[in-house]
Parts: sequence; C-alpha cells; structure tokens
Amino acid sequence: MGQGYGKDFESDEGVNVSHQPGIHELDLTRRQVFKCSGAAIAMLMGSHSLGASTATGKPLGFTPVPVSTSDTLVVPAEYIAEVLYRWGDPVGSIAGAPLFKPDGSNSWEDQSLQAGMHHDGMALFPIDGNPRHALLAINHEYTDDGLLHVSGMSDWSANKVRKSQAAHGVSIIEIIERQGQWHVMPDSRFARRITANTSMLLSGPASGHDLLKTAADPIGTRVLGTLNNCAAGDTPWGSFLTCEENWNGYFSSSAQPTAAEKRYGLRHKGWGYRWHEYDERFDATKHPNESYRFGWVVEVDPMDPTQTPIKRTALGRIKHEGATTTLAKDGRVVVYMGDDERFEYLYKFISRDIVRPGGYAANKTLLDHGTLYVAHFEANGHGRWLALVQGENGLTADKGFATQADVLIHTRQAADVVGATPMDRPEWIAVHPHTGEVFATLTNNSQRGQPGRGVDSINPRADNIMGHIIRWREGSAKGNDAAATEFRWMQFALAGDPNAEQTEHRGNINGDMYGSPDGLAFDAGGLLWIQTDVSTSAMHQGAYKNMGNNMMLCADPFTGETKRFLTGPRGCEITGITFTPDRKTVFINIQHPGETASERSDPDAPKAVSHWPDGPQGGRPRSATVAIRRKDGGMVGT
Repeated sequence: MGQGYGKDFESDEGVNVSHQPGIHELDLTRRQVFKCSGAAIAMLMGSHSLGASTATGKPLGFTPVPVSTSDTLVVPAEYIAEVLYRWGDPVGSIAGAPLFKPDGSNSWEDQSLQAGMHHDGMALFPIDGNPRHALLAINHEYTDDGLLHVSGMSDWSANKVRKSQAAHGVSIIEIIERQGQWHVMPDSRFARRITANTSMLLSGPASGHDLLKTAADPIGTRVLGTLNNCAAGDTPWGSFLTCEENWNGYFSSSAQPTAAEKRYGLRHKGWGYRWHEYDERFDATKHPNESYRFGWVVEVDPMDPTQTPIKRTALGRIKHEGATTTLAKDGRVVVYMGDDERFEYLYKFISRDIVRPGGYAANKTLLDHGTLYVAHFEANGHGRWLALVQGENGLTADKGFATQADVLIHTRQAADVVGATPMDRPEWIAVHPHTGEVFATLTNNSQRGQPGRGVDSINPRADNIMGHIIRWREGSAKGNDAAATEFRWMQFALAGDPNAEQTEHRGNINGDMYGSPDGLAFDAGGLLWIQTDVSTSAMHQGAYKNMGNNMMLCADPFTGETKRFLTGPRGCEITGITFTPDRKTVFINIQHPGETASERSDPDAPKAVSHWPDGPQGGRPRSATVAIRRKDGGMVGT
C-alpha cells in the first residue's frame, strides 16, 4: 500500500530486527518450490477444482490490455470505466455540501464533508439485497500535503493539520445505478465521513489497559480517530473492517525511542506529517501512551450513521494491511491479516462464538472474544498456526506478557517469541469462495538475502523486489476448515518480467508480467484479481523498466493463467476492489495519481506527473473510485 511520506523508508526502524529464524531446511527442490502445476494444485485442493469450473462464463474472457505509460485509465475494449467518487467530492450527507476547489483552497471544515484523500480498501453493502443500490465504504489512507493545501507544507499551521486529519479515515456513501451508470446519492441518510478526529471506542481484552490510558482518557476506552486506513474487510453480519497500517509515521518520539517504540517504527519527528507541531497528542514525548491506541482493526456498521466505530483489540496491534473474513465449519468467524513490513508475519483470529443471524446487532461483540494466531511455515510444504495466548508458547510474565492485553498490545514481540516465520511484506489476503483456499500477496523485500535474513522455501528469492503470491489450504487434505491450526502451502506465482536481465527478477508468471502484487480479491465466481503497487521510486527503471504503470490483472487460480485487465494513470497505485453481487460491476480505486518519487508534490506544479481524472483543465490529480462494467451487461472478467 501507499505509505505516505516514508513509503520507501524501511530502515531497521520499524522492521523486524529480532532475527527470528525463517525456514532453513530447504528440502524442496527449486522446481518444487517455484512450479505450481495443475496436478500439484489438484492434489493440494483434494477433489475441489478452481477457477475454470466455478466461474460462470468463459474465464478470463476479455481482451488483455498492453503495458502503458500513458496518463489515463486503460480497460479492455469491451468494457467501460466511469469515475464515481473523487477526492474532494461531497460525501452526500448534507444538502449543499462544499464542492471541491481545484486550487486546494477548501477549508478543513469543507474537507470533513468531502471525500478524503488517497482512496484504498473498500467494501460494498447492498441495500435490501438490491445489487443496483448499495452503500460503499472507502478507506482514505494518507495525504499528499503538497496537493492538499494551496501552498503545500509551507506556512504550516493548525488549520493545515486539521485539514490533513479530515482527509484521512473513511467515507461511507450511498450509490445507485440508473440506466447503466452509477451515481452517488445526494442527501443520503447513511452517508458520513469518519476522520482522524472521530470519537471511537476501544473494546476487547486490551481495553482499559494502563498503556491505553491518557490524560484525556484516564479509563483507556475512548480514542479520537483512525488513520492510515489501508486495506479493509467486511463481515458476514454486514459490518466494515477498516485497518490501521502505518500509523507510526504520524507520531514524533524522543530522539531515542524506547525499544517498544522502535519495534513499531516510531522515530523522532515521524514521517514528516508534522501533526505533532499543532496536535500534541501525536508528540510521544508528551503523551507516550497515545501511539498504543493505534494499530488496530476498526469495526464500523455502515447501515447506522450514529454508531461509534470500535477498535477491536482482540485482533492484535500491528500494521494491519487488511482483515479478510471467512467462516469455519462450525460457524465461527475467522479473520486473516497481514502485517505489512519487511520480515513481519501473517495472522489469523478465530472467534470464540459462532456468527448469529440478526446482522450487526446480534454480533456486535463477536470480535472481542477469540484466539489470535500467527503463522509458522515449514520447508516441507506444511505449516502451523501458533496461538498468541498469555501463558502459552513462552508468552509468560517474565518475558513481559503478564496479561492477554500485554500480548495484544505487543503483538509483534509476542509473535517473535512463539517462532513466527518472517515474510516478505504480507499484504492482502483472499479466500476462494468455493474451496476455502487462502491466497496472500507478499509485495517485495529488497533486504531478503542479507546476512541473517536468508532465503527460504516460502520466501525463496534474495533481493525480492518483484514479490510473490502464496496459497495454502487449512487443515488436512479433505478437511479444509478455516479453524484448523495446521495448513499446507504452495507458491502460486513469483512476480517478475520474463525478459529481465537478472534471472532472479524474471519470476514464473503464466501470462502477463507484473511486479509488487498488493491488492488481492476473489470474485463470487472464483477468479482471482491482483493489483500492483510498484513504488514511484522504482517505476520505469531497472528491473521495472518494461512494466509501465501500475495495473490490475485477473488470474484463473486453477491453471495459473493471468491476463492484464487494466492499467492506471501515471504515478498511481491500483487498489481497493469490490464487486456487485451479480458481478456486473467491479469498483476499484486509483490512489495517488501524479505521485512523485519524493511522494510530496510541488504545490506550484501539481500536475507535473499527472492530471487524472479531471484532465488538463483540472487543478490537480485526484484519487478516485471507478466503476467498471462490460458494455454488453455481462459479468466482469468472463
């Protein structure tokens, strides 16, 4: 995911420096590790078949688009793409909400009623089961203050901080399709903005812990805001899970951060957002506990605009890349999560109780009770989920884990102790809708292969700038129960350019090339959608010189065939994917079009890289949600 000022800042601050051992017993041959044949996949999946047999219509039945460096969104000839909701558009909750001003002169009060900046993960919630009428919940990850304000970060002020905070968080909008085109509904009773200053609750085992108490909240149960909301998820009971990723970059620690602060990447003056200069709760020297109140999964009921968002501490405190849910065989909910940083881990949470009918009201405490696990991969293609439970697996008081709250607040340190496998930046996770097989993107890790950070069978490439996608099946060959504590894994694809000069960057792509896989989702028919996030500092050069702009691809998970479905405008990331239930529209997000290598735009030349989506006459590039559909009204991807 885009990470704002510091996206490419991945030094040993905030990176796992525990040197947790990976998989050293490389008893799989290179061919076994790298190749996913149809027979091998069928063996992994038992009697289930994927992709081709479960998708309705011809899989990948579209004309793939070529690599592009143009400043436009390119989709197959048989499709149409329409911009739905851009940064600065009215959220739709108040009549006469302020319109976007192309020169960036909207006030912070305006911004709190408009679409936030840098759209990311999202989810669709049909109203009364109607696939043409729904709520759309959209994350706004971070801000480019060079674009957000008239004069960028010069003349920095309290009002600029407030505007930046108002551009973070979540939008919930009501949308409807009329005569084939999607529209945002004005004056919707559902529509609202959630920002970095919205009141929220802390619930679950860590709620009320001493480290969550502040002068403003001496009980430790309420916090203002959510930020750096990256990927997301939805639940079987209809709520939205928005995930706090690089929250550490907003805090300024002392010149010498504590060991706990270092483990989560806090540093002096943060990543350059400068919030601490006018909002002292982001100054960790003055309010050392405030940072512990971020790094959680936040649950929102999109159907109730009066509901207070809730940070669910039972799901652990990490740099959450997403929260993908599925059901265990006995009806309990399982939540998969990645911690997006080099050498961090994959997690899953299994609820104590089963999902009950009755929507959010009947399940509003379900995510407060259960067990959090972290993944350990073995070289023989097997793996185990290790429980992060106080008193088990070495998580004892003498190691700093006196209570379960200690385990959840210091999730990374707990995972170090139990023996989790360090991964190459775990990002999005997707569960096949028919077989239950799980896929995860590992975006990249240029430090893999350095001393003490050797390659292994699950992370098989040194200097892994291209990334890869893994897959696993929970439990035994026949069981495949998401609540299992063992699994069997394989590689799905090593990303890369088949024509790259260096063989380690070529990958084993069965179809169109790509690099830095990030967003990942299945549609209801079983097709796998892959979105890329090549950093602007790496794009169009070196091993990436032939790949063009970031893109979205579609893959058949049974055959591995992959086709490029779209390419984005210059400087953007492709992210945030969700489908209508009938698969006739897919919504995606174009994040930070026009981003520069420094990731902070020049306010005097806002269109230096891109002028998407408003064109040359627009004031500056704008992140946006796009609705894509087939011209003939058929299902997307087939």
